[in-house]
Amino acid sequence: MTVSTSNAPHPVVDRAAWLETRRALLQQEKAFMQQKDALNAERLRLPWVRLEKDYLFDSPEGPRRLSELFAGRSQLYLYHFMFGPEWEQGCVGCSFMADHFDGALPHLNYHDVTLVAVSRAPLDKIQAFKRRMGWHFPWVSSASSDFNFDFQASFTPEQLASGKAFYNFEEREVDCEELPGSSAFYRDADGTVYHTYSSYSRGGETVMSTYGILDMMPLGRNEEGDLSTWVRHHDRYEAAPTPCGCGH
Repeated sequence: MTVSTSNAPHPVVDRAAWLETRRALLQQEKAFMQQKDALNAERLRLPWVRLEKDYLFDSPEGPRRLSELFAGRSQLYLYHFMFGPEWEQGCVGCSFMADHFDGALPHLNYHDVTLVAVSRAPLDKIQAFKRRMGWHFPWVSSASSDFNFDFQASFTPEQLASGKAFYNFEEREVDCEELPGSSAFYRDADGTVYHTYSSYSRGGETVMSTYGILDMMPLGRNEEGDLSTWVRHHDRYEAAPTPCGCGH
């Protein structure tokens, strides 16, 4: 039963009433988790595409082909980090995403997965921004290849002029030269590389544990629209935000 209204934005009840409501929500949470398990199983059943190109990237160790980015492992997770060639810093939202990478690296590596970020910005800009943010995960430049374009994370001037491009598996309006995404690859024992999965737009939220914590908080995400209303580069929360290439 409701025992007080006070100034709280929700009804205030006794422990027994709260427990009854919480148990009802728990059943929904369990059903959702079972649906998520089933969805993950479907993802593993997706067919693969054999790659004919062995894209070339600029890395701190010199030129590296896609097949070399696996670093001796069989699985590769590539994050399409929004950082255009003319931008002075990486996207705020992508930086929020990347803040979750470093802690996962030893666990992913032990599980035969290599994580690498990729952007079209030149390597010197990438390295300078990476130092500023204090990150350690591998990050390469695709400035010398068409990798980002082939995987629908970057868009040509012609596409931007038309206002439409293929993104998130459909033709849609696009007003920025870079958009976020993730792609997964498998390298066979004979060196053959397969594209197994890609995810775009809000698909990256599964990696952001910050959102998982906020979703349990009394005010939730407390956003007006999306993360761009509140997220800053982690070293800029006390200062006025500075936009990156698309005004983020």
